[in-house]
Amino acid sequence: MSHSIDVKHLGRAHVICAYEVDGLVVDPGPASCLGTLLDGLQSEPRALLLTHIHLDHAGATGVLMRRYPHLTVYVHEAGAPHLADPSKLLESAGRLYGDRMEELWGEVAPADPERLQALRGGETVEGMRVAYTPGHASHHVCFLHEDTGDAYVGDMAGVRLPGHPYTVAPTPPPDIDVEAWLESADAIEAWAPSALCLTHFGRHEDVPEQLARVRESLRTEADRARELSAEEFAAWSESEARGALDPATADSLLQAAPPDQLGLGLRRYWDRTAAP
Repeated sequence: MSHSIDVKHLGRAHVICAYEVDGLVVDPGPASCLGTLLDGLQSEPRALLLTHIHLDHAGATGVLMRRYPHLTVYVHEAGAPHLADPSKLLESAGRLYGDRMEELWGEVAPADPERLQALRGGETVEGMRVAYTPGHASHHVCFLHEDTGDAYVGDMAGVRLPGHPYTVAPTPPPDIDVEAWLESADAIEAWAPSALCLTHFGRHEDVPEQLARVRESLRTEADRARELSAEEFAAWSESEARGALDPATADSLLQAAPPDQLGLGLRRYWDRTAAP
């Protein structure tokens, strides 16, 4: 079994979860939460496994590599160059977060390219099977721990908080692909994992039901984003979450999956698919 670490993003529980298993850390989170991550680790890590390079999942990578000089990082081959030189990643994130970048994510340090291990999907590394799972991000991968059957799925199984079945498909820009996401959900289900370990948030054993929830959420959000303006979509999305959850849980979910970003990602998807 893995050890889960709530890194308490912006001091709030149940927003970002890192996982420690067999000396590995899956999705360490941002450097703004580094102290909480380090306090939660049970041993010095030997490797990071990154589902993708979005800052809420992998922002602390360069800082951790600097702290642990022998740390190896596994990441999809399309994400690796942006860890070594994060300038484009920071430029893209800056358009979304503006002057909150430092508060939200902290330092984003370049990764040592010689310690990056590029993945394509289909490999087995560190006792983990790797699958290429685009949809949320074009460079997203998932990991299946062979000894336990736990699947580390990043954002592909949605945002769902402990104790609540309510699920949101996180759809920020720039490269949401609804069809690819549905195919990736099928690939995860074909593993027949014992549990899904979500970055947002926690380990869930109702695997077929959770994958069905994220598929339904993705389809519903995509339809609404095509019908509504960005402002209308954000209002609808927040209203749905607050109607389904208690206030504290809703606050955590909305921090993990900001409604305005969900609409922007899906609007970009529709514009791209409509282009000749």
